[in-house]
Parts: sequence; C-alpha cells; structure tokens
Amino acid sequence: MLSSNDYLGLSFHPKVIEAGRAAMLKWGTSTTGARPSNGSRKYHIELEEKLANFFGREACHVHAAGYLSCLSSVAAFAQKGDIVFADKNVHSCLWDGIRLSMATFERFSHNNPLDFREVVSTVDAKAPKMLVVEGVYSMEGHVARLPELVEVAEQYSCFTVLDDAHGLGVLGKQGRGTVDHFGLNDKIDVISGSLSKSLASIGGFVSGSKDVIEYLRTNSKQTIFSAAIPPSQAAAAQMSLEIMQTEPEHLERLWRNTKRYREMLNKLGLDTWGSETPAVPIVLGSKEAVYRFWQSLLEKGVFTVMSIAPAVPPGKDLIRTAISALHTDEQLEQIAEAMAYAARKL
Repeated sequence: MLSSNDYLGLSFHPKVIEAGRAAMLKWGTSTTGARPSNGSRKYHIELEEKLANFFGREACHVHAAGYLSCLSSVAAFAQKGDIVFADKNVHSCLWDGIRLSMATFERFSHNNPLDFREVVSTVDAKAPKMLVVEGVYSMEGHVARLPELVEVAEQYSCFTVLDDAHGLGVLGKQGRGTVDHFGLNDKIDVISGSLSKSLASIGGFVSGSKDVIEYLRTNSKQTIFSAAIPPSQAAAAQMSLEIMQTEPEHLERLWRNTKRYREMLNKLGLDTWGSETPAVPIVLGSKEAVYRFWQSLLEKGVFTVMSIAPAVPPGKDLIRTAISALHTDEQLEQIAEAMAYAARKL
C-alpha cells in the first residue's frame, strides 16, 4: 500500500486497537444521536479538550467526518456579503463550505502570496473577508507558504481558516501541524482537519477560541444535525494523540522513509512536483502514461492511486503516493524495484 494516509502507521498500533475495543465494550457501537440532542458523551468532551490543548487552542469540536469539519469551518463563519479568498487547489470540502456560505469568493494562484495580495487589494476594503488555505496540499505534497499568506491576511483583516488534515502528525513539534511548524498559532483563527489520517480513526475537528467554537455549535447545520462520532473511533483518535506525544519514533521513521523514497524517485528522474512532505505525486503528464505506470506498479504488488484531469490541472496527470512510518525496509526495497520497472516501461 503506497497511497495510505496512515502517515504514522498507528492504525495497527496495539494500544490504538485495544483502546477502540475497550471503548466499544463500555459504550456500545454508537450514540445514535447528534451532539446537541442525545449524542454527546464524556469521551467526546475528553477528546476535544485534548485536541484543543495539543493545538494550543481554547476549544475544539469533533464531527463524524473530516469533510463535515472542514466544510463547516468555512460555511459557519462566512455569509452572504462576505468575500472568501481561497487557494485554487483547496480540497472539495472547502469549496462546498464556500458555496454553502453564499459568500462571494475569489481564487488566487496556488500557494502564491503575491497573487493573493493582488486579488485582495482589488475588493471593497470594508467587506468582511476570509482566507481559506490548506497546511499541506495532499495532491501536490506542498506546504503552504503560511507566513507570507498570513502577513497579507493580517494587512487586509481576513479571518483565517486552515485545513490541516495532512499537516497533523507530519509537521511541527510532535506532529502539531503546519501552524506549529511556522510558529503562527496566534495568527490563525480556525484550524480544521481529519482524524482519519495520522490519528488512525475517522471523523474531523474544528479548533479555535471558545467563542468561535460555541458559535459553530449553535449556528452550523453540519454540526447541529450530524450524528456523533462513535466511541471506538473517539478512543482510537485519543490514544493516537497520546502516542504522538510519547513515542517520537513514529514521526522520525516517517521522515526517514520519506527521505529514502524521494531519493529513490529522484534517481529515476521522476517528477515529484516539488513535494516537501510524505505525500509525493509522480507527475507523468497524460492519462495514458498514468495508467501504464499504475498498472506496472500493480504487477509488482504496489498499490497506488491515479489522479487525472480534471482532478488535476491539464498536463499534471499523476500517480498519487504517500509514505508511512509503517513501511518496512523490505517494503521500500520492493517499492524501489517496482518504480524502476514501471519507469522502464514508460
């Protein structure tokens, strides 16, 4: 498996599995309800408090899906008359949040603070504004140029929303994410993301000030009317969060594997689109080349994911791969052999 989002490999950690099992035995399989009505339990509150503390935030809310969290992190705080500025490559969930908000929106070039400045400088200075970006762009493997983007956002009084689904567990101290990586915790209003990647569970979160999260809980339809995350998955996420802070070897292994994998691809002359993270694309430029490369890897027992236009820009058709701390040296050797085989058959 060379396309998993299990960056730290914790989905198979014995402590995580046991935590999920114990929670199910104690609390059952589901609360069968939404949080504001009959679905809130002690373990939800414990997880939210620990996530908020981990991110250095006052409060946090957990949803049953990362898509819901990231969507609501925009839709709950923007409205008609506001202007949302979004990196053109942000995830579909963020675009859905923008559309549901009914705010006006403006795209700017991917990871380009200069273009963001040019776009934001042309709109009504008095209009409420929001900046929406990702910490790590999983299709490209790029890290957001957050310091420069935040500088512009501050100058133009933008409320800032960051989707850090692929930064959590990968960047920052103990995997605290992109905001911690750049030391900008006091500059970002909302951090949202997923529990289904480094935290080896399912669900999502929105973190911010107490006022921001209370507003979310009382005004977001996605929050009010969605069933709560089940006990086993809340427990798995909470245990994964604890392991991230007590077992640094997983993060260290992830980056060792990433370094080795990137060197492997570079030696083969493969285009990785300047990836800076364990999410590493292999850009091949056409859907025909992508299919042939994907099939060749599969013949050698390596599973990847094809991404072709319009999911990616024209000419950027690619194989989407991701490295995990779970990859062994033997598996990396197998991957190297498969990559060389696929490259020869191009």
